[in-house]
Amino acid sequence: MPTVDDVAEAAQVSRQTVSNVINAPEIVREQTRLRVQEAIDRLGYRPHASARRLRTRKSSTIGLRLDPLRDGISGAVLDRFVHKLAEQADARDLRVMIFTANGADDELSHIRRLRDGSDIDAFILIATFHGDPRIAWLIEHEVPFVSFGRPWGTAVDDPRHRWVDVDGRAGVRDATARLRAAGCSTVAYIGWPSPSGTGDERRAGWEEACGLSADDRYRYQVVTEDGVDQGAISARHLLSMAEPPDAIVCASDSLALGASMAATEDGRGDVPIIGFDNTPVASAVGLSSIDQPLDEVVAAALTLLFGPEGDVVLPNPDSNEEPTNRLLVPRLVERRSTHRALGEITGA
Repeated sequence: MPTVDDVAEAAQVSRQTVSNVINAPEIVREQTRLRVQEAIDRLGYRPHASARRLRTRKSSTIGLRLDPLRDGISGAVLDRFVHKLAEQADARDLRVMIFTANGADDELSHIRRLRDGSDIDAFILIATFHGDPRIAWLIEHEVPFVSFGRPWGTAVDDPRHRWVDVDGRAGVRDATARLRAAGCSTVAYIGWPSPSGTGDERRAGWEEACGLSADDRYRYQVVTEDGVDQGAISARHLLSMAEPPDAIVCASDSLALGASMAATEDGRGDVPIIGFDNTPVASAVGLSSIDQPLDEVVAAALTLLFGPEGDVVLPNPDSNEEPTNRLLVPRLVERRSTHRALGEITGA
């Protein structure tokens, strides 16, 4: 790795001048600053993160609480998010501190301790929910944070709450419309109990595109907790109806995997089934799924927190110049669970 000495030699200046260009460029002559910056860019020099932390009295560290895993499939989304966060944070000379907690109150206790000890500059919240006490506390105490998940049940445009989310409503709506365009007349839905901010949005997308009457939307919708077994039980119920659906969309890959297994066992492997999250399990078994753009989620979260320069950006509640949230659109990844069946339906 190139050093300060390498940059100084390449630009024909002193070590102190290189340091000034990095830390106080306003005191350096413009011609000299440009020459040093050119050497920095050409050599690929990166200022030492530890030295910067000592100088700025900032930890350059992001705190993130890991949620308990419900099952291996659901946990895969969080695993991918954490990996992408670590990769992109490292590229910005930032660190990520992972901690665990038993519920929102315990998480806030950890946040208070880490903030008071100056161990963390900012936090990323995951799994936001209606009446989330973490959001109100962080805003009240002016702790920099961004959430992966919007503020359910409160003002989504409050500039003090920066958030990134994936438009599950649009994703499920587009997947349902894709099935109907391919010839499926009755698309059923398996989803989670309400209130669930994320689950309610995904269900709303199905309702908007399914083309069913209010009574049929009730009949062809199963509400259940998340899990493979629950998906299988729900699918058996739907497929045993006098007029069974000819396609199923699910709120998660766990539910979709269970539904696919039940359909195959019932001799109905031709029923198109789509999940949500595009987990490695979905890819391995050929399950069509709606993919969350996690690279974009992480990039947006870090930009909202640290801006382009890498310093914590404090929210300004009196300014509307810059958006403080991002709503990203997912995409449908089609695999065997819909390709073969849709081909049969359309005669392809």
